[in-house]
Amino acid sequence: MACVTTTRLDRNSPLPLWAQLEAELRARLEAGEFDDGFPTDAQLVKRYDVSRHTVREAIRHLNKTGVLRRERGRGTVVNKAEFEQPLGGLYSLFRSIEASGVTQTSEVLELGVVTNAEAASHLGLAEDAELVYLERLRNAGDAPLAVDRAWLPRSIAEPVLQADFSRTALYDELERACGLRPNQGWERLKPVLPSFADRERLGLKRNDAAFFLERLGQHGDEVIEWRTTTIRGDRYRFVADWSANSRDGLRLNASM
Repeated sequence: MACVTTTRLDRNSPLPLWAQLEAELRARLEAGEFDDGFPTDAQLVKRYDVSRHTVREAIRHLNKTGVLRRERGRGTVVNKAEFEQPLGGLYSLFRSIEASGVTQTSEVLELGVVTNAEAASHLGLAEDAELVYLERLRNAGDAPLAVDRAWLPRSIAEPVLQADFSRTALYDELERACGLRPNQGWERLKPVLPSFADRERLGLKRNDAAFFLERLGQHGDEVIEWRTTTIRGDRYRFVADWSANSRDGLRLNASM
């Protein structure tokens, strides 16, 4: 029988054993130790000389943060994100995916002129203002990644109605056809349980969470885009670089 190396946790620490184990497993996950498979509960009990309850509590917390997930018939598996996007700068989902060596294509669900009071409000326009609306299912490789919805003032963006969005970026088409693209703005990110329609499009189960992004894009002082994007959380992750001198990025929003 193979000898099992035991890793001792600090039983004199005020930090609970499950929290110590969670931190230990998270560090090993980030180091890529479990790329070939995650150990069973029984293996972790032996490795760390703890109770099954301690192991399950640590795994439960890792499940809650999306690092791991339980699958029937497979046990605990690593929840790998295929694409990584830094926060804090204007980016293109199209370019982010293609830069990773994966082909990004889009299925246009709707492209036309609409009115939308909420979008118009974000754009600083009257409720009945005419907007160019683009709704796409974004695919990375052969699998769905995001449902993307963008509203732009018709007075600015009408030429993009003629664009072929099957494999291109909205900003590239906006610059090509209209001579401008967003160069500043803000983005808000939160977890969400998608609508039934979006779950079906993205291939998600009923209780699978996703990222929900809201973006306001400006060209100089002019607001030119309001966008919402629902992204599969199991295929995409966001990373923020920080330093001791960086500005606090947490803001209270009374309107939320």
